[in-house]
Amino acid sequence: MSQVVKEVLSANADYAANFGDKGKLPMPPGRRFAVLTCMDARLDPAKYAGLAEGDAHVIRNAGGRASDDAIRSLVISHKLLGTREWFVIHHTDCGMETFTNDVMADLLASSLETASLDAGGWRDTGQGPGSPEGRYINWLTIADNAASVVEDVRRIKAHPLVPGYIPVYGYIYDCRTGRLEEVKEATEAGKPA
Repeated sequence: MSQVVKEVLSANADYAANFGDKGKLPMPPGRRFAVLTCMDARLDPAKYAGLAEGDAHVIRNAGGRASDDAIRSLVISHKLLGTREWFVIHHTDCGMETFTNDVMADLLASSLETASLDAGGWRDTGQGPGSPEGRYINWLTIADNAASVVEDVRRIKAHPLVPGYIPVYGYIYDCRTGRLEEVKEATEAGKPA
């Protein structure tokens, strides 16, 4: 058993020992909203949005992007579990700003090992074989953070399974200050119809 597994199981034992009445929380989120945000380990949506267990749905992926799967989760969040407001929250210093679709495809074509980043960009440090399959994925990289928030809010609002009356707000989390900064154009695009 790895050290990480031991640490996770130990932390879980401590958590479970003080679980209390959390087992009685209802399935629908109590505050009736959902957050789509990045998987970056520096972001703690529970802290930056003041959440406790049972308050809201938090959907995370690389970049906090409105991928098909993220929209699927938002639709389920509303249709089956009653959320009424959604937030799209990207962040400063996002890793998705450090590469393009072509860079990722080239790295994967070289090897499937972890790459490294230096002053010259991403470098493949592994030994092949790689896979050409990375060419067929839109990695939803980010060239302009605010523009990507606007794009994601618009993509969500335009989806045929998203009711027009749901407001979608757009923000960027600042990793240096912990503050949420509104992307006004995104929030404007996300207004209820």
